[in-house]
Amino acid sequence: MRPGLVAAAAAATTLFAVAAAAFVQAEDSASDAEDLTFLGASVTSEDIALGKQLYTENCASCHGADLEGQPDWKRRLPTGRMPAPPHDETGHTWHHSDQDLFTMTKQGVAALVPDYDSDMPGFEDMLTDDEIKAVLAFIKSTWPERQRAFQGKLNGEGGT
Repeated sequence: MRPGLVAAAAAATTLFAVAAAAFVQAEDSASDAEDLTFLGASVTSEDIALGKQLYTENCASCHGADLEGQPDWKRRLPTGRMPAPPHDETGHTWHHSDQDLFTMTKQGVAALVPDYDSDMPGFEDMLTDDEIKAVLAFIKSTWPERQRAFQGKLNGEGGT
């Protein structure tokens, strides 16, 4: 085979692989929103994209870029406060209803657990209600089906 033909074949193969990966990624983000709800309202892939952006800007510095939380998140800090927990399936975020997650995010943890001292601020002066919902929908979209189903039951749903 001629070197030019080999290079063209390699380029075509690479282009095909990139296009296939982009297609799969688009399919994954569409399926993330499929049947996903937050506070009873359907979630769109646009909501998830906005939520991911807002999470990166407002939450990732404590909860991690990959929702992994701070190291040793189950052990108290020297201040007596708890580190930021993960929001992925390894944490406990999915153990809370949509309403509780919304309230904690908007007003702070103390809104649900009086006198709880936390480093997490309430975001009511930084994000709109719709932006808070988008962030939480993004987080929820990353959970495996088992966690979504468990959390859906807390919301009085049959599934997600």
